[in-house]
Amino acid sequence: MTLEMGLWRTEGNKLVRIAPTSVGLESQLEDFIESDPDILGKKLLIIGRQVQTAHGGFIDLLALDESAAVHVIELKRDKTPRDVTAQTLDYGSWVATQSRDQIKAMFEAYRPGLALEEAFDTTFNDTLPEEVNAEQVFTIVASHIDPATERIVRFLNENFTVPINVVFFRHFTDQGSNYLARTWLVDHEGVTPAVGTGGKKKTRETWNGTDWYVSFGDDPTGRNWSDARKYGFISAGGGEWYSRTVKNLKPEARIFVNIPKAGYVGVGIVIGPAEIFDRARVNIDGVEQSLKGQTLQGSYHYGPGDELAEWVVPVKWVHTVPREAAFWKRGMFANQNSVTKLRQQFTIEQVSKAFNLDS
Repeated sequence: MTLEMGLWRTEGNKLVRIAPTSVGLESQLEDFIESDPDILGKKLLIIGRQVQTAHGGFIDLLALDESAAVHVIELKRDKTPRDVTAQTLDYGSWVATQSRDQIKAMFEAYRPGLALEEAFDTTFNDTLPEEVNAEQVFTIVASHIDPATERIVRFLNENFTVPINVVFFRHFTDQGSNYLARTWLVDHEGVTPAVGTGGKKKTRETWNGTDWYVSFGDDPTGRNWSDARKYGFISAGGGEWYSRTVKNLKPEARIFVNIPKAGYVGVGIVIGPAEIFDRARVNIDGVEQSLKGQTLQGSYHYGPGDELAEWVVPVKWVHTVPREAAFWKRGMFANQNSVTKLRQQFTIEQVSKAFNLDS
């Protein structure tokens, strides 16, 4: 049964029905969605409009949601039921083959001069996930639908869990005011994104095998960044969950150090394996010395066999800045792990530029 929306104006004890009109609506919907994609009922970041596929078609709108799933948004306009559903799925099959880098290139062509990482952070107040376009969602936008379109979409969605849906808009004019009403053909909360089947496509950035992210928990009652800068080390502790990843760092690895809620403060090269604090040694004026024996501003938990002990990795700094001069830009990578592989090229490029590493 085809959906219909009704709107009534109250006049005392009477209800006066307002007749819908579709005059000019479908030609405007694409503009409305591009300017405010939230009208689709979910926060989205538009990443392209009239995006050309490899098969000659043009996708009306492409967007990312907070999980970096790609939404294919296609307006019905005057297409037949078979055409609009087939075209939407065809576009979706092409989108599913696109790599992370290709998705970024689409956005950069759509919004020149703005990095996808920055735009994602601005929209969702979060870092762009490592996996981009691992899933897809297909949406048909219409001012009205016919029984055939409804049957096809429900059949695909409810019988085969294809994440395709119709968002149905109606335009109302009443006493000089214009209103836009929206409803969904299938319960919107029940639509599950499709997992891409592109095989070899790269939905995440490739790790270069060298660069690592380090979260340095500078704290007034604990470890101190000034100590790390002066004596050449990074450290983590307070439990196995915090210290275990530090042990992944090997000599010659390059580390990018971030102080949570402050920013990036240093880049360096690992020069030795991780050691528990009371056995850790650092290079001072070319001479290896015990870190425990130095004058330190911070407080470091240690003790033989202590699972809460601090673990230390010696580092030769390439560039460091005080905490007060920490560098941060929207969209850069941050993670709660003490150490993890740094895949995000955007962060590497931004920190390298800020610290003049290329020169």
